[in-house]
Amino acid sequence: MTEQPNLSYINSLAGDDLEFRTALVTTIQRELPEEIAVYRTCFNAGDLKAAAAHVHKLKHKVSILGLEKSYYLAENFEEELKNNQTGMAAEFDAVLNTMQSFADSL
Repeated sequence: MTEQPNLSYINSLAGDDLEFRTALVTTIQRELPEEIAVYRTCFNAGDLKAAAAHVHKLKHKVSILGLEKSYYLAENFEEELKNNQTGMAAEFDAVLNTMQSFADSL
């Protein structure tokens, strides 16, 4: 994966409001691992419809962290899961790992 997560979108939303920026970052740090865990639980249990619903939620975090190409990957993977296919799982998992590492580093 060549693109890297960033805070550009969060910074543009927050502007000079450091408190708001901090709140957004804190929310990402708190919610992201929980959402990833729920997605993985559903996926590993073979509940691909539920996994697709959680990918839908994770797409928003992908977008917020400035991962434009990965957003389209998530969109396509969501549709794939709805069709009981899992071919893009490893690529999506790599995106999740990158996002989690980035959030942990903030």
